Amino acid sequence: MSAIAPWLSVRDAAAAVAFYRRAFGATTGELAEGGGVLQVGELFVGGARFWVQHDPELPAGHDPGRAVRMILTVTDPDAAFSRALDAGAVEIAGVHDEGAWRTGRLVDPFGHQWELARLTP
Repeated sequence: MSAIAPWLSVRDAAAAVAFYRRAFGATTGELAEGGGVLQVGELFVGGARFWVQHDPELPAGHDPGRAVRMILTVTDPDAAFSRALDAGAVEIAGVHDEGAWRTGRLVDPFGHQWELARLTP
């Protein structure tokens, strides 16, 4: 079996893990520390896995949201979107029906864009 898991570079991995726990209800798997700092965190939302990595050398003006957009399929995009906003995300496009999807897009405090969506019946 093959799988693809996003790997997100952030300036503060511990803050990212805390945000994704609050915003998406993520649970943690492997956490690797070094020098008293969380270096890499494995996270799960449902069965979907992704990683965050501490990268204090991201270039100034780095905009990860323009390079990568995550699509997180959830049962209730409206509730998930609201929870993410409450955790500190910023709305790009509110939750709406688009084709066969109910979807909304936001940017997290680390510059990554997320679409929270479900296929409509």
